[in-house]
Amino acid sequence: MSLLTVENLRVSFSQDGQLSPAVRGVSFSLDRGETVALVGESGSGKSVTALSTVSLLGDSARVEGSVTYDGQQMIGAPERLLRKVRGNDISFIFQEPMTSLNPLHTIERQLSESLALHQGLEGQAARERIIDLLNKVGIRDPETRLGAYPHQLSGGQRQRVMIAMALANKPDILIADEPTTALDVTIQAQILELLADLKTQENMGLLFITHDLGIVRRVADRVCVMKGGEIVETGPTAEIFENPRHPYTQKLLAAEPSGHPAPVPADAEQVVSTDHLKVWFPIQKGFLKKTVGHVKAVNDASLTVRAGETVGIVGESGSGKTTLALAMMRLIASQGAITFRTQDVRKWSTRELRRLRAEMQIVFQDPFGSLSPRMTCQQIISEGLNVHKVDPTRDKRELVAEAMRETGLDPDTMDRYPHEFSGGQRQRIAIARAMVLRPRLLVLDEPTSALDMTVQVQIVDLLRDLQQKYGLAYLFISHDLKVVRAMSHKVLVMKQGDVVEQGATEDLFSRPRTEYTRALIAAAG
Repeated sequence: MSLLTVENLRVSFSQDGQLSPAVRGVSFSLDRGETVALVGESGSGKSVTALSTVSLLGDSARVEGSVTYDGQQMIGAPERLLRKVRGNDISFIFQEPMTSLNPLHTIERQLSESLALHQGLEGQAARERIIDLLNKVGIRDPETRLGAYPHQLSGGQRQRVMIAMALANKPDILIADEPTTALDVTIQAQILELLADLKTQENMGLLFITHDLGIVRRVADRVCVMKGGEIVETGPTAEIFENPRHPYTQKLLAAEPSGHPAPVPADAEQVVSTDHLKVWFPIQKGFLKKTVGHVKAVNDASLTVRAGETVGIVGESGSGKTTLALAMMRLIASQGAITFRTQDVRKWSTRELRRLRAEMQIVFQDPFGSLSPRMTCQQIISEGLNVHKVDPTRDKRELVAEAMRETGLDPDTMDRYPHEFSGGQRQRIAIARAMVLRPRLLVLDEPTSALDMTVQVQIVDLLRDLQQKYGLAYLFISHDLKVVRAMSHKVLVMKQGDVVEQGATEDLFSRPRTEYTRALIAAAG
């Protein structure tokens, strides 16, 4: 008998008296020691299917069909049974750890809560178990992290804490919902290896939800491809990859950033450069806040970005990638020369810098977090026009419509709010907000990591087209080396604040000089 059996699962959500179907007759099974991957784009029903297994969908959901765990029916099960199963027999790892972790509790308290509830572990025994778990998921010096709050950890570290929480009670089934999306390639490889080892050691069933087919190939025994709430194709992993039968599966497999950016003109203007840039944050202790040391976020970074050129910055979480970009935009304090279009801006006042801000724009990793939920698309995109008084003679809605068309959005949707758009569309809004100001430099901080593979390809193509049309200089920060290779003319590799290697993209990928760069490329597969 299978550990988990899902038969003819149907899920609809009630909204304004109407039922909206999300899952349409899904059936699959999961055995002990097996990994089954649910694959598909956003909105395909993957997460809804997984949450249905232990009735976590809320009152608006209408669930029909059958879900049995270890012979017990989960649909319509009493709350007492569901509480016993959730987090103990069936554990979850979610995509966005910042929304899953309690911002008011320390890491130790959050982990000990589950251990006390399900295993009765408290005091020193619980502390030792927590340290062991944090070690297993790759948290360095876990003893020093026990008193930390979620906001004091990097995105990758928060995801590792989430994984430790899910594994704390040695579950029979682990449901991992996009668990490596926010992680660096090296940490991603470690986590996937860890999950595979634990699955074997504990004879655990692993239900792996992802849009990344590269990961599926490495971890899954069987694959279920979902589209529009249905499983359109299923089978052993090797068979699906070697001989995909459904057009949608073929489309997913073909969706990978490829090609190269257009060559940079020989006479291209130097847009921004740094010389021996350094960002150190003081560590202050005691009543008088005496400086006892420094966090060396960036050490001795020198680089140049020309018009029409993309410089990719890669490295693990905490390596200093984003800090370097923020320092170049004068958003945080730094030491060393920063030149923007022949002008040394490091000593410029805030007022002097304000007139340059329109020429330096940034697009963040999570568009939903960086777009105000209370503003319409039109208000979001036009905000910079009002601040910088760009082209006051032209109608603002006309300028917004122009920016939306350029970024592949329908101007008729400009009065909608962010939650009414898909993830890919929200990222296009974030790009349109930057592009409406006609900047010279665009910092792209992990702009594709939260997107489906097919949408990633679209965003990469869009960014390359905009760069060629306007001669934009890009600083492209990412842990996805395939996207970096497709986007960048040059690549800069960072590790713990140091620039360990930099050079032309193809040279660096073909002939990496340092062991660290070789490890990054190998981990990316």
